[in-house]
Amino acid sequence: MGNTKPMEDFAVTQHIEGLTAPSLKSIMEKKPGYSVERAKRFLDFQARINNELLKHPIITNNEYTQWFEKGDLSKKNVQEFVVQFSVFSNLFLIAQLKKTINADTLEGMRASKEILANEIGVIFKKPDSKEKKINSDSGIDAELVSAEGSVEGGIFHFRAAHFEWLLRMGEQIGLSFNDLGKRSHGTDSTLFFCDELSRLYGSEDYMESQASSYAVENWAAAGFWDELVTGFTRYNKNSNSDLTLAFFTWHAKIEAQHAAHTQEELEELYFEREIDEDKFIKDGKEMLKGVSAFWTGLNSQRLNS
Repeated sequence: MGNTKPMEDFAVTQHIEGLTAPSLKSIMEKKPGYSVERAKRFLDFQARINNELLKHPIITNNEYTQWFEKGDLSKKNVQEFVVQFSVFSNLFLIAQLKKTINADTLEGMRASKEILANEIGVIFKKPDSKEKKINSDSGIDAELVSAEGSVEGGIFHFRAAHFEWLLRMGEQIGLSFNDLGKRSHGTDSTLFFCDELSRLYGSEDYMESQASSYAVENWAAAGFWDELVTGFTRYNKNSNSDLTLAFFTWHAKIEAQHAAHTQEELEELYFEREIDEDKFIKDGKEMLKGVSAFWTGLNSQRLNS
């Protein structure tokens, strides 16, 4: 890792502490669009985002996942959760495909394809690494599936598709292929969330899509995956079960890495384009309203079951 002290000193002397290293480097190199003045405006915008968007209750206080984490789950609770999550997981493919189609740069399209291809079963391959062979009869071990790298040069496995991870888990609690993933299995709140993903995250309006993506990534990186893993682990212990948790352990691992990339992408967007700050926050809030509906629906379902 290179010496970051010159950048840190520069940030302090220019009063722009809080920017990511790529942005600081671009300002120091006088890259077009990057300036100290614009950096200060961005930091004011970031403060607004922190206060107006990232303090949304679904990020800071998800009642359902807080309850789930305790592991005091019935088999019916687990079944209901897996069914709704499978609907979200499958219908997310539509939103991700729309995001790919509606990208306004080749780089953006490729970034969206990375996610889409991985969702359907292309394993990430680390640069200069040897591809691990996976026995299709033994399933996909989450520890063998890299959370780093690119789908470029990665190998496709049917069983590495995220939906199939959920299917194998569902089969352990009495659910079959035709019980999972279809729109007809979704509650109204789950379908509202999925439709909002399609409308906002997959929007033809690039800025609307980026604001929604920023909101989704910050929700995903806020720790709910870890709460789910803890809950399932406790459920396994309490019920003497051995549910396959690959879907959830893998996402917990990769979302922790996404947080930094998400912030770098926001800064790049701000320095290289004009952003309507009010609309960005408004669009992000709309997306989080959809996210919130999903979890509120699950909470109502378990309370009424």
